[in-house]
Amino acid sequence: MLTTWAYISNYFVYSAMGIFALSFLAHAFETAWAVKAPQQDTNETGSVLTKTLDYTRTERAARIATALMILGFLLLLSGVIARGISNKHVPWGNMYEFSITGALALTGAYLLALRKHDLRWLGLFISISVLLTLGTAVTLLYRDSAPLVPALNSPWLVIHVIAAIISGGVFLLSNVIAGAYLYLHAMESKGDRKPWAKRLPDLETLDQLSYRLVAFVFPLWTFAVIAGAIWAEAAWGRYWGWDPKETWAFITWVAYAAYLHARVTIGWRGKRAAWLCLFAGSTFLFNYVYVNVWGTGKHTYSGL
Repeated sequence: MLTTWAYISNYFVYSAMGIFALSFLAHAFETAWAVKAPQQDTNETGSVLTKTLDYTRTERAARIATALMILGFLLLLSGVIARGISNKHVPWGNMYEFSITGALALTGAYLLALRKHDLRWLGLFISISVLLTLGTAVTLLYRDSAPLVPALNSPWLVIHVIAAIISGGVFLLSNVIAGAYLYLHAMESKGDRKPWAKRLPDLETLDQLSYRLVAFVFPLWTFAVIAGAIWAEAAWGRYWGWDPKETWAFITWVAYAAYLHARVTIGWRGKRAAWLCLFAGSTFLFNYVYVNVWGTGKHTYSGL
């Protein structure tokens, strides 16, 4: 029966990948129509009609892409839950499980932010990021369902890891927005804002949104680091041992703390703040990819 749940989980994950691929294509279609400059017509009425048709196509594609993103999220959520049932524990025991849950967190953060802000222009980047994460998970990181190693068999697995996963999803969303800010800033510095880029918010809005996301989730990341230390004391008899994963989690905390400090106390805004945000995000990704796969220490649970 548990093997059956493992197969069900795989089917849900594969189905989610297919839906996210369709969402990516719909977002690409939307972007293509946004980039396409309306053909000028000698008849003013015809020109307005052409623009209206282009807007209608773009809006329809955006709605379809968002609906597909929601469906992909639900399928992936089902896959994560089924994986947990097959394991008889929360599905965060190895890199494969952490990756599919991380992709779920990134998608969830995007969809939640979408309820308050018009971020459909980010859908192209979110869908391809999720596809790459899931593709890597199923081809390189996949491991069969298995019991937890003794050190992970603790209630802190739920508390610590879920806080880290949610924080990571929001951090990465903030970094995508910071990257969009830098790209748009470079275009506007040249006085050349492309037609498709007119869909993007102004620079001030992007700057504030990236900051608010980090400020919102930073306390949760702080809690994740503290919870990890408490768990370490229960598992290994010490709160902190400068294990590579512990060290890089702390580096990420320092980097995002520096970002918030720079904004609040010395007034960093715009380009400098965006670069600092991207630097902080790169430390999180380094911990997730390099330390998990090639690092050594007590946190070597990747299963690779």
